[in-house]
Amino acid sequence: MNSLKPLVIATALAVASFAASATSNPGDRVYTADQNTNTVSVVDPNTNTLLGQIKLGNQRPDVLSPLYKGEINVHGLGFSPDHRTLVAVANGSNSVTFIDTATHKVKGITYVGRSPHEAFFTRDGKEVWAVVRGENYVSVIDAKTFKEKRRIETAPGPGMVLFTPDGGRAFVVSSFTPEVAVVDTRSYKIVKRIPVVSPFSPFLQFTPDGKEVWMGHKDVGKVTRIDVKSMEVTGVIDTGFITNHLGFAKTARDTLAYVAVGGENVVKVYSTDGEAKLLNTIATGALPHGVWPSDDGERMYVGLENGDAVQVIDTASDKVVATVPIGQAPQALVYVSNAVPSGAGTDNLKPLANAAPVNIPLVPASGDARGFVVARSFGVVDALEVFLYKLKPETVYSVFVGGQEAPVASFRTNTMGMANGTAIGPIREVARLRSEADPKASPIIVSEGEGLLDTTKAVLRSPM
Repeated sequence: MNSLKPLVIATALAVASFAASATSNPGDRVYTADQNTNTVSVVDPNTNTLLGQIKLGNQRPDVLSPLYKGEINVHGLGFSPDHRTLVAVANGSNSVTFIDTATHKVKGITYVGRSPHEAFFTRDGKEVWAVVRGENYVSVIDAKTFKEKRRIETAPGPGMVLFTPDGGRAFVVSSFTPEVAVVDTRSYKIVKRIPVVSPFSPFLQFTPDGKEVWMGHKDVGKVTRIDVKSMEVTGVIDTGFITNHLGFAKTARDTLAYVAVGGENVVKVYSTDGEAKLLNTIATGALPHGVWPSDDGERMYVGLENGDAVQVIDTASDKVVATVPIGQAPQALVYVSNAVPSGAGTDNLKPLANAAPVNIPLVPASGDARGFVVARSFGVVDALEVFLYKLKPETVYSVFVGGQEAPVASFRTNTMGMANGTAIGPIREVARLRSEADPKASPIIVSEGEGLLDTTKAVLRSPM
């Protein structure tokens, strides 16, 4: 038995499960997939504590050895209908890891094709469908043997899959193709392809009554609504810059949708009956990403990708009521009721080791450019994670720190004018100065081109 003491955090964590119970019980757990530390954080929603982490690999950059065998970029999460198995997808090591929820031990690992993104169990619990986003298929895995049974070919870039309440159909969104594929789960055949407004969707979710699917479009800041029965688009909502995940909660005000808008650091609340209307905008920490509600709809949980934390929203007041530090760069977030049938449920967990990140906004030096950076400690070295948007497409931009003439990194934007990446090295000055009460000027400048700094080409800079 692991004697790890829980890290007590003032919070009230609980997130709705795949087959939700009415209230939390002692065995309920909340899990987040922590991409930078390659961990799964485990939270007890009853005692409001972070119990520890399931370590699936080493944190960045300690993954570069040719002998390294751990998982890389732990990103997606799913769980079985009996709540006894968690699946964690690592898109850097092409793996789907099966974890026992009671003991936190790895039961098996399935290696699939290039860059899987998310995976979920079928409603009968016999299969796991993992979308292989770097290729063009869904990998169907036997949930007992952990062996791939078949592949369902899709358009390039399947991003996530979830199943209708009756289990008869699967809806598959895409990260590279502007369509949703609807798959018959008995024949494994695509029965319809639904055109949607953009090619990039990282997440979908069914409404509580199962009548609609809502999917986010991260690249254009929209959410599409699809009628499950007719398999037709019924509406598109303009939600905002970097729209990530969304969740539904049944409240005294009606069933509401909570949408994470990462570029604005907010969660937006929409009505779901008839035409969707914006009801509220809730300020959060840095880059809200994963979203999931409590079983009773009284809380909504938001993973902060750049805040390394989970924030808890009270759905009666739409106020953030707690913040829980977790692993670095959380992506997916799920709630599993009765995951631990007995005992303390701390076996084989590791303590939280990472320090809090430092977020640095970037403001336009010219034009309509957008961006932000995050300074994180990786132990011996630090990392500066850079996020750039609304720049010239397929163009090189360089990042300069602290008045140095040579860049710490250069990035090429994609066809949408976006780029992100990480510079790793001795750059503690950034975190130190930004954490001072009255930081001295230590500018971060992003300029077009390569080579030495040319301030006339600057497009973004940190606030002075």
